[in-house]
Amino acid sequence: MATAIPISKRGTVTIPPEMRKRLGVDQLRNPMLLIEERDGKLYLEPAAAIPVRDIPKSTLRSWIKEDEKEMAAFRSTQKGK
Repeated sequence: MATAIPISKRGTVTIPPEMRKRLGVDQLRNPMLLIEERDGKLYLEPAAAIPVRDIPKSTLRSWIKEDEKEMAAFRSTQKGK
């Protein structure tokens, strides 16, 4: 369901209350959204910020390992340029 909403001169938008409620962002202490532009369209999705200390160390290690793997792959594509 598409809903038209105004954009202020400062670029702010107000998400209608019924959408905030459906997404559950109205129940969060510090609600946030991720915004992504793809093919000329904007995509929003609920996000949460949590302290790093609350993320399990095994999860952090897996993220670091994944990032290092992706960086190695990226660097291998840059060597010939």
